[in-house]
Amino acid sequence: MAYDKFNILTSSAVPLPIENVDTDQIIPARFLKATERKGFGDNLFRDWRYNSDGTPKEQFVLNNPIYSGKILVGGKNFGSGSSREHAAWAVYDYGFRCVVSSFFADIFRNNCLNIGVLPVQVSPEFLDKIFKAIEADPKAEFEVNLPEEKITILATGESEGFEINGYKKDNMLNGFDDIDYLLNIQDDIEKYAENTPL
Repeated sequence: MAYDKFNILTSSAVPLPIENVDTDQIIPARFLKATERKGFGDNLFRDWRYNSDGTPKEQFVLNNPIYSGKILVGGKNFGSGSSREHAAWAVYDYGFRCVVSSFFADIFRNNCLNIGVLPVQVSPEFLDKIFKAIEADPKAEFEVNLPEEKITILATGESEGFEINGYKKDNMLNGFDDIDYLLNIQDDIEKYAENTPL
């Protein structure tokens, strides 16, 4: 399933300064019945966003209208816990294209990269600067430059680099998942097969 290409993203951000956010908090287990990637955004952080009667919890950040954007900024150790792909699907389906943290669980990071969400890991010091920038101005914008692997706080010009696996980076720049990548090099695969003895 192809997704939108990711090149340079300029956006405001939604702050979630909570450490050890696990995948069951991102998308509770009772919402894992679907097998397609659609519809999970409605239940992103479901138990934090809504009361048991379905009414929104006003104090939760996703219900606060002063925050918006395609960047979610989380605390240290974001995406820990079970390996469910649905957590990354929920983040993407809600509308986030980038998650920033000082540390990601490996499986969650890879699940994000597989579906077009860029996990940007920064130092704890730079993460703190991002949170402070949002606190000073909820509409503060950030530039996430995938080709240069750099994130910038536009209000101050401060920036920091991040690292992305080269294969995953190329896929994100082209909007490919793993199947799209193989289809894109189908001619090369067929030529190799023709010229390689069994």
